Amino acid sequence: MSTPEELRYTEEHEWVAAHGDGAVRVGITEYAQDQLGDVVFVDLPEPGLTVTAGESFGEVESTKSVSELFAPLDGEVVAVNDAVADSPELINSDPYGEGWLIELKLTGSATPDSLLDAEAYQRLTQG
Repeated sequence: MSTPEELRYTEEHEWVAAHGDGAVRVGITEYAQDQLGDVVFVDLPEPGLTVTAGESFGEVESTKSVSELFAPLDGEVVAVNDAVADSPELINSDPYGEGWLIELKLTGSATPDSLLDAEAYQRLTQG
């Protein structure tokens, strides 16, 4: 499984990429999409929503189950990937690229550096 070194990760299997100007891009990991199976629907928030780290901001539905999405950091949703809403299978085919979910403008004191690095995330997923 791919775990890009430049990203940060949560224990709930979201990834975070610094996106400049205090913003981050958020998606789910290759491990998470593999566990879910074929993604068939994504429920994402509207831009402008304020989220708190650890709280749900949406759902991913697959042929196997429905899983909540959890905010990795405090922030305001400033962009939503409409392509994923129209073609949820992008999460399966390109979880770290075209399959991103939302962009957050960070509002809290926590930064992506407070999350798991690639090595720590690999340890988590390999038991």
